[in-house]
Amino acid sequence: MCGIVGLFLKDKTLEPELGALIAGMLGVMCDRGPDSAGFAVYGAGAPGSIKLTVRGPEGADFAALADKLKAEAGVEIAVSPRATHAVLSLPEAQQDAVRAALAKLAPEMRVVGTGSRMELYKEVGLPSDVATRFALDTMSGTHAIGHTRMATESAVTTDGAHPFSTGPDQCLVHNGSLSNHAGVRRELEREGLRLATDNDSEVAAAYLTYRMKAGDTLGEALSHSLDDLDGFYTFVVGTESGFGVLRDPIACKPAVLAETDQYVAFGSEYRALVDLPGIEKAKVWEPEPGKVYFWEHA
Repeated sequence: MCGIVGLFLKDKTLEPELGALIAGMLGVMCDRGPDSAGFAVYGAGAPGSIKLTVRGPEGADFAALADKLKAEAGVEIAVSPRATHAVLSLPEAQQDAVRAALAKLAPEMRVVGTGSRMELYKEVGLPSDVATRFALDTMSGTHAIGHTRMATESAVTTDGAHPFSTGPDQCLVHNGSLSNHAGVRRELEREGLRLATDNDSEVAAAYLTYRMKAGDTLGEALSHSLDDLDGFYTFVVGTESGFGVLRDPIACKPAVLAETDQYVAFGSEYRALVDLPGIEKAKVWEPEPGKVYFWEHA
């Protein structure tokens, strides 16, 4: 099962509504994945700064944590808490110092996403409840992807929830199963990538990160995955400026794309798209097997 949604805005006037729109789409997919959910939103960034999305235990005092990190690392940090997560904004050049301080002072905390624009949130629970908990409907930005999970091969945990992020401003959601993920994991680890979970979706995310570090565009990395990743899958991925979709050559997992002058939208089922503005005039189609679809802001 599992459900995927994505929204890439072309019309800047819709950017304040991004969170509300993707929250509605995510809620419709609750019955495809009722045990956990997550989403990544690409919002505003500042030159020379970076955002670390940190997940902590229930009731974590993120404001106090930021003060301790400032004292330990000697870095100015802005903190924006949302339930069990918080976004720490800091000078990019000081990222290593802050990460080291975080590991020392709060080893129970985990960095789940990093980027100049990306914020990433995920938790166990009904997807509509997860969206409400993190106030997704208040977020703005240019594009976002989300996932509702039905855990069929591993435990229901926050670690197993999507999206997975293995590189700056890069994240992936996945519906399906990879048959060669163990071998790919070993190859990626030999190349220096470190994966935090046993989920095959994180392997797919790390593979794309590896290819893009080697110089591929997102579209090229997705094309290479057709040769290197075996199984049945639909990927929806995000980068700082782009949004991509790929189905495996068999394409047994459901997928629908819609495009208007205002946006490109993805859903595991068409019903996830029906409340979008102007959907009645959209070009709607099923993505072709083994074909890379990619949109990018200038």
